[in-house]
Amino acid sequence: MDQKVESLIDYQTFARICKALGHPARIQIVEHLKAIDHCICSEIVQILPLAQSTVSQHLKVLKASGLVKGEVEGPRTCYCLDRDILDNFKKTAGLI
Repeated sequence: MDQKVESLIDYQTFARICKALGHPARIQIVEHLKAIDHCICSEIVQILPLAQSTVSQHLKVLKASGLVKGEVEGPRTCYCLDRDILDNFKKTAGLI
């Protein structure tokens, strides 16, 4: 019996997240945000051997995928994972 299982996120979103996670630095950023729950870009620069502009570019890709949210706090932006999207991504990956 062939059953079609509905994904928890649409395939476009799933593919966008897969693409965003296709770089080791972005995976490190996601792991860091998962561990501390929120972060300022300059904190990420301190843990990665990358320039601030490169980290910002990686965060931009993660934000565009929907996996990361950014909130402006004065002159800084505080980043955090969208845990609902991450959970749905993981569940959808388990269905494939």
